[in-house]
Amino acid sequence: MGNTRSSGGLSTAQQAAKFLGVSALAGAVMAGLALPAVGALGLAAKGTVEEFDGIPANLKTPPLSQRTTILDAEGGEIAKVYSRDRTIVKLNDISPYMRQAIVAIEDARFYEHGAVDLKGVLRAVNTNAQDGGVSQGASTLTQQYVKNVFVEEAGDDKEKVAQATRQSIGRKIKELKYAIKVEKELGKKRILENYLNITFFGQQAYGIEAAAQRYFSKSAKDLKLEQAALLAGLVQSPSRYDPVSAPKSAKERRDTVLRRMAQVKDITPAQAAAAQKKPLGLKVSMPRSGCITAVQGAGFFCDYVRETLLNDPAFGKTAEARAKRWTQGGLTIRTTLDPKAQKSVQKSIKAHVYQSDPVATAVTLVEPGTGKVLGMGQSRPYGFGENETQINLSADKSMGGSNYGFQVGSTFKPITAAAAIEQGKKPYQRYSSPYKMAYPSPVTTCKGTWTNDEGATVENENEKEVGPYGMRDATAKSVNTYFVQLISDIGVCPVTRMADKMGVKRADGKEHNQVPSLTLGSEGFSPLTMANAYATFANRGVYCSPVFIESITGPDRKELKVPQSKCSRAMSAKTADTINTLLRGVVEDGTGKQAGLQSRASAGKTGTTDERRAAWFVGYTPNLAGAVWVGGPGAKGVKMENITIGGVPHDKVYGADTPGPIWKDAMSGALEGKPAPNFVKVPIKDPNERKPHDGKKPGDRDHKPGRGNDGGGSGGEDNPWPDISLPPDLIGGGNGNGGNGGNGGNGNADGGWHWPR
Repeated sequence: MGNTRSSGGLSTAQQAAKFLGVSALAGAVMAGLALPAVGALGLAAKGTVEEFDGIPANLKTPPLSQRTTILDAEGGEIAKVYSRDRTIVKLNDISPYMRQAIVAIEDARFYEHGAVDLKGVLRAVNTNAQDGGVSQGASTLTQQYVKNVFVEEAGDDKEKVAQATRQSIGRKIKELKYAIKVEKELGKKRILENYLNITFFGQQAYGIEAAAQRYFSKSAKDLKLEQAALLAGLVQSPSRYDPVSAPKSAKERRDTVLRRMAQVKDITPAQAAAAQKKPLGLKVSMPRSGCITAVQGAGFFCDYVRETLLNDPAFGKTAEARAKRWTQGGLTIRTTLDPKAQKSVQKSIKAHVYQSDPVATAVTLVEPGTGKVLGMGQSRPYGFGENETQINLSADKSMGGSNYGFQVGSTFKPITAAAAIEQGKKPYQRYSSPYKMAYPSPVTTCKGTWTNDEGATVENENEKEVGPYGMRDATAKSVNTYFVQLISDIGVCPVTRMADKMGVKRADGKEHNQVPSLTLGSEGFSPLTMANAYATFANRGVYCSPVFIESITGPDRKELKVPQSKCSRAMSAKTADTINTLLRGVVEDGTGKQAGLQSRASAGKTGTTDERRAAWFVGYTPNLAGAVWVGGPGAKGVKMENITIGGVPHDKVYGADTPGPIWKDAMSGALEGKPAPNFVKVPIKDPNERKPHDGKKPGDRDHKPGRGNDGGGSGGEDNPWPDISLPPDLIGGGNGNGGNGGNGGNGNADGGWHWPR
């Protein structure tokens, strides 16, 4: 009880001990700040006890930021990405010369003192007092490590970095208390290991492994004596002693380290002298960080992976938490990128569209049934130079894409067809489909009714496209007026709902416009969206959300949970099979004939927008879907008439003649050697449709009345297309009377005519 007072405070002996400790602490602070000692000790000691006691005892060490490695589906490296180039290594994986050199030059008594080197403090205070200014500091290697922890925690926040490095008494006091705790908990070897992994060595290299790779293109464990001395000398001032920009200063500093190593007997004077005679021997590996360094044109795929980690809640509940995880890095990310498919994409792009062309192209390949994105590329590469861009032309705005996406033209029509079939329309549904017409009005929408108050009109590509047409021919020929009549018949809402179920969201994130022109592709979407939508057709009506990441291993080598593709049925299998049959006709004898694959079943749709500012081909096989867009990458686009693309002149650009061949070549290479499954075909034939007799045309009136003969009479027909207004004299009667017992009968109707296909 003699050590405490009745009030519960410290005894006289304890107060004296604490005063002496704080006085020593104040001296250490002064030495660490490299300030004159005269008169400062007492000033610093005042109030220091309270400050020291108020500091938390435990140093919270943030995970060190490291480089992240992004791999393709086969384990090949796509790119290394980092905010700080660092690879953490164990002490045993660091050259003994490096361990000796850093201790010799930074804290020669490291293994003899505690967190505070009192001898060093007294020496520094005395020297500073004699000089009357800045001369020596006395921060131990442990104190330097603690300071670096504060800097690491500050990240790229300039204000926080300034606070972590500010020459203030408060910071030094905090640093000292944590240093004491660190010495007690970690021990010398662990402190040295941590120090060498956290320290900045210049040239964007953090930690000794990155520094060894940067300056000598070798691992830290392989550093020679003179190389280790050079790197140890950098720590004091990485810019001043930078061997790349200031080789003379770097050599002088290296030689200083070598002499110091000889003084503390880590090496002999002869070894030091021999090493001093050697040149710097640099073999610099320039820093290569980020998606700009990605191989095979996968920069934008790489960037999409980054956007996924920054936006998906699976990697952190808040944007700040996700950004912190990405910045800290140390991840190994295995992606869905198929190197064979990516190579094929790039080869096709380079063959058809030049980087310097006035227009660009973007290509995305998706695997039906899994949502895996196997390839993504564009003719304007990832970068900051001329004809380069950081905008991912294949992605939505929220994932680094363009602000509005690109109008998709007629590639949207199959979505309307799918919605109509789901609503009960037959695939042989016919409409008058004139060359030009006013938009039908009124039309039901999700929000009420749309009316054509302005008298807007729509027309087909050329004047020869005059109906009536059924769905098969209208799809193959891409007849605008047919699809406007179709969406007006079923209403806009079923179409937008079908689009949503197929993952077809506007690139700008806004809701679909409730207007009939939607069916003509008036809204902006991304190539990724369209490729994945058509993958739904290939997958027989089941939509799977796109995914880019297979797995992620953290810096602790533990697996992180990654987002999985979510699949849901968007339409019946029969509807999807019907669309597949319709779109097979497009590549077999329709507008997409130039894109058809000869060695396997394929389907697809062309698309061209107003003034030809965008051209598309979106197509698929049962096991791969792809979308190709060609157009001006800017907000205004480029009118693609009288234009040369990839060295080929065009009077007018169509979806078939430029995007089609790009798609064909990209798909062919990606699918080479893979199975060639077939689609499930659906017969699409109007049961009322017959070819005209004897080649007679509509209006020829010499058809004979049908006569029953062995099995029933066959008379003329009523108009099989009640929605088409036909002249009364061209509509035949339709009552054939069967015979007794099914063995004959008299055809009792006028001989009608049959509209030819």
